[in-house]
Amino acid sequence: MTVASSSEIAERYARVCEEVGPGVTVVVATKYVSAGEMGALGEAGVAVVGENRAQDLEHKHALYGDVFRWHFIGHLQSNKVKIVNRLCELVHSVGSHSAARRVTIPALLEINLSGEPSKSGIAPDEIGGFVERYPVIRGLMTMPPLADDPELSRPYFRRLRELAAEHGLTELSMGTSQDYRVAVEEGATLVRIGSTIFAADRG
Repeated sequence: MTVASSSEIAERYARVCEEVGPGVTVVVATKYVSAGEMGALGEAGVAVVGENRAQDLEHKHALYGDVFRWHFIGHLQSNKVKIVNRLCELVHSVGSHSAARRVTIPALLEINLSGEPSKSGIAPDEIGGFVERYPVIRGLMTMPPLADDPELSRPYFRRLRELAAEHGLTELSMGTSQDYRVAVEEGATLVRIGSTIFAADRG
């Protein structure tokens, strides 16, 4: 993916931050941003980035470690937890006991609300057991089924908010480029946004 200029990114980033308000952290998802292109995000004032793969996290952090605050938002493999613990301030995607028992930084449980076998995460009825066993758990994250209409994501976001309240959790990571506005209306405290902020305009 070609990344926009730092001035374009700065303008879009500021617009999204203003839109979601000061109570919501905008995590810029950088899965498709190369290490060489990360500098444009730094120049644009992006504060928090989210990485999907541990090896990309390591490589980019080595180059831009002090420029951003780092979150891990991809599927968390237990054998990669050590890297994430060392480099990140928050992991959004704990979905197994083997990963949870190794995490030492604040973490969110990834919840599979749709029941889709292709999606990572635990079932809602497992939340209580994780919260009791692992004090690092601060909240919940989910990915609703892909849909063109953002309103179709609303029931999933609402259910996640209800589940968090039931278990005394305050952080909610939900909403991406196509549905973050609905997520914020339903109580998101973190939104994971990529192409809306950094993709170069086509044409």
